[in-house]
Amino acid sequence: MKIKTIGYLLCAGAMAFACTKQQPKPSEPLTPVPFTAVHFTDGFWAPKIEINRTVSIPSAFQKCEENGRLDNFALAGGLIEGEQQGDFPFDDTDVYKVLEGASYALAVQYDPQLDHYLDSVINLIDAAQEDDGYLTTCVTNKAERLKGWWGSSRWERLNSHELYNSGHLYEAAVAHYLATGKRTLLDIALKNADLVDQVFGPGENQKHVPSGHPIIEMALVKLYRVTNDEKYLKLARYFIDETGKGTDGHQLSEYSQDHKPIVDQDEAVGHAVRLGYLYSGVTDVASLQHDAQLMDATKRVWENVVSKKLYITGGIGSRAQGEGFGPNYELPNMTSYCETCASISNVYWNYRLFLNEHDAKYYDVLERVLYNGVISGVSLSGDKFFYDNPLESLHNHDRAPWFGCACCPGNITRFMASIPGYMYATDSQAVYVNLFAESNAKVPFGRDTVAISQTTKYPWNGDVVIKIDQAASEKMKLKIRIPGWAQNQPVPSDLYHFANQLADSFTLEINGEKENATVENGYVSLAKKWKSGDEITLNFPMPVRKIVANENVPNDKGKLAYQRGPVVYCFEDKDNGNGFLFDCFAKTDEAVEAQFEPDLLGGVVKLQLKGERVQLNEGEKELEPVSLTAIPYYAWDNRGTSNMLVWLADEEDAVVVKPEASVSTNANASASSGWAPGLNDGFDPKSSGDVDKSYFYWWLKEGSEEWVQYEFEKPVTLSRSDVYWLDMTHYDGNYRVPQSWKLEVKDSKGNWVPVETTDAYGVALDQYNTVNFKPVKTSAVRLQAKLQEGESAGILEWKLN
Repeated sequence: MKIKTIGYLLCAGAMAFACTKQQPKPSEPLTPVPFTAVHFTDGFWAPKIEINRTVSIPSAFQKCEENGRLDNFALAGGLIEGEQQGDFPFDDTDVYKVLEGASYALAVQYDPQLDHYLDSVINLIDAAQEDDGYLTTCVTNKAERLKGWWGSSRWERLNSHELYNSGHLYEAAVAHYLATGKRTLLDIALKNADLVDQVFGPGENQKHVPSGHPIIEMALVKLYRVTNDEKYLKLARYFIDETGKGTDGHQLSEYSQDHKPIVDQDEAVGHAVRLGYLYSGVTDVASLQHDAQLMDATKRVWENVVSKKLYITGGIGSRAQGEGFGPNYELPNMTSYCETCASISNVYWNYRLFLNEHDAKYYDVLERVLYNGVISGVSLSGDKFFYDNPLESLHNHDRAPWFGCACCPGNITRFMASIPGYMYATDSQAVYVNLFAESNAKVPFGRDTVAISQTTKYPWNGDVVIKIDQAASEKMKLKIRIPGWAQNQPVPSDLYHFANQLADSFTLEINGEKENATVENGYVSLAKKWKSGDEITLNFPMPVRKIVANENVPNDKGKLAYQRGPVVYCFEDKDNGNGFLFDCFAKTDEAVEAQFEPDLLGGVVKLQLKGERVQLNEGEKELEPVSLTAIPYYAWDNRGTSNMLVWLADEEDAVVVKPEASVSTNANASASSGWAPGLNDGFDPKSSGDVDKSYFYWWLKEGSEEWVQYEFEKPVTLSRSDVYWLDMTHYDGNYRVPQSWKLEVKDSKGNWVPVETTDAYGVALDQYNTVNFKPVKTSAVRLQAKLQEGESAGILEWKLN
């Protein structure tokens, strides 16, 4: 029973009851097959999972020690003296997430040293828990510098992350209990959950607010499953129902999907990770409680994401501001956020919808995220990570071993170990084959255990042999997913389409005999009394496919993305003569060769094609033939920072000619708000709302006096400035032209003095605002701005001559 329970809780946490109007209601829920029942032996996933076990998890625990995450628990428990370390109230979750991932690893391969280490970590957590069950270290430790987050007492502020801490605690506790049988962490979690149940709820003396940063909703469902105690499911439902009510005086906010009740929502807005976690919990609760209205809401928002807000890599969340969604079809590339945690939440959400709806379209999204948007978040070495995952880079993005806000590394560790659990699912009549990887599985099916093996080089090769090594005693359906990409549909919407349609999508044989199977809801259904040794042979042709974005996506016009099988590709300068790349294009009908390179980036298929580079020669454009190489997107930035792009121009007009060096090219840019990226990267904006390339903004500054400046290695003579102002509306702050501004230069004594000019300091939108001034030799120039009252401001490009 433990194996089956692990499948429910760690892979999905969601029994399913469908509410779709388009298809007949499935007669029963789908049951996940746990990751502990599936053993990968392939060359793609197995090494990554092993690196997660042996490198990522130990590395993350070491960082938790080095950065004081564990000390915070010891301090709260009175075991040491000192002050709270870290910059965020949710730093506790870094420990919980890595502990959850380590528990998954223990469930697959027992390690006594790791088991003992987890016991020591749990002892610290136990010591930190207050007598009534409360557990958030920065509050217990009365961290003064974090009071802006949590206030002056427990549960005071909606965005305190206290319930977020609780949610990750519960998930870690369930994982540890199911992996080891020990109740140590589970009892801590239940004690905290009972306190939360007393404090929050519909009663007169209880707090009436949603969770703030969702995940507790999913986690409470897991506690319900492991305890069968209805109060945890009811509490999860309570937090969902409180969304959008504005009770207890809290302010409604798109940022946390709290702008309206869940049942009235129809667009993905706000913080992308919060949305993915929230709607995963909504799907859990709607399934368990047979709530069609709630399920319709989650499917409406899903439709909005998949048809208007999904990156070709499967990433979600276009903006750094608020770490979340922009308007429909706003999918910038260099500035795309696509947080690693958001991709993981997207997998959780789509998996739960699949279990409820029995429809492979959710797996088409899940597989896209899995092979591209998730694993791009961790280096091939397993010890460096991406927080955000842009689709373009100008040597301005790099992996790091840890972050001040370290949610993503821990999330990767807990996710990677569970990937085999997404391979199969069952109901009373069928085994669903959802993913393809060389593997062996023991699949519980009724009174039987069906042994299934796969032989394949997927995702590099589309040949898959599925063998029944031990058959069921009765007739059984084998429902095999036919990926959308193999049916001329990259995603289940019109957001992207293949440039050319293929007539031949796949072939299927049973024991060498060709089978003419039809596809329904993304599956072929093979029903028979199987015998041990039966083989199903699939062939998915894997030509290189060129992808075109919907015409409403402005940043991808005149460009193509490249995909082979489930893998999306990118062009990295390391394989292309360290070139600029943005000045290259390849025509739509250009032939592409694919070749497996065992010694490249852990073994990948690379793509090669001919293209042309646009260069300027005395102001005239010239075309130069070039050979272009593409690698899988997930593998970029494993050889150092680079120029990189996913969407390659397919016409001359869509390229960006490499800009000539200017006085500010190598200048050091800084600002009153700190770092100042994108000020002079050579990409001319198309409008004041064009945020496709890097740009600068005074984050969280409103109505104040601010500055941005260039400092030069040696004095330069300047006489002209060109500024292109940002204009953007966002729930996390609006960016408008400044109320006023001026230019200053540093004189020989180090003082800032105004430039001499009769030109107006313009604030026109959609153009450069030029100021000519008397030539001056200086070591630094500063743009001083007075922001509009209640508004921030930003600059798309600032050129100097």
